[in-house]
Amino acid sequence: MDQLDESRLAAWRAFLNAHAAVIATIERELAAGGLVPLTWYDVLVALSEAPDHRLRLHELARRVVLSRSGLTRLVDRLEAAGLLRREPSPTDRRGAFAVLTPEGAATLRRTWPAYGRGIAEHFARHLTAAEAHTLTQALERVRASLEH
Repeated sequence: MDQLDESRLAAWRAFLNAHAAVIATIERELAAGGLVPLTWYDVLVALSEAPDHRLRLHELARRVVLSRSGLTRLVDRLEAAGLLRREPSPTDRRGAFAVLTPEGAATLRRTWPAYGRGIAEHFARHLTAAEAHTLTQALERVRASLEH
C-alpha cells in the first residue's frame, strides 16, 4: 500500500483514541477501588499464565511490552509489595526469574471483578458479537504480520 487512505487512517485514530480512553477510565476505577494499576495486573496475569507461574525477566518484558529498564523498576515495586519474587536462574548466573507469589495470585483474584466490569462497561457493550469477531480477526491479523 503506497498511500494511507483516509478510512484506514481514521480506523487507526479511532483505535488509538478508544484504547487510551478505555484504559484511562479503567485505571481510574481500579485506583478508586484501591486496586493495583493495569501495568501491575498485566505482569501478574503473564506470570499466572506461565508454566509454574514463573518467567525469565526478558520473557516477561516481551509479554507485557515494556522495556527492560521499565520492567526492572516495575518488578522492583511488585517484589516490594510481595506480589512476586525474583529467583536466580540455576543455569545462568546473570539471569533471573520472576515468580508469582500467593499474594500476587490473590491480588489478581481481587482485581479481576473490577477490571472485567470495566471491560464490559467501557468496551464490550459497544460492540455486537459480529463486530467483536471482526475486530478480533483484524487486530490478530495485524499482530501476526509483525511477529518474526
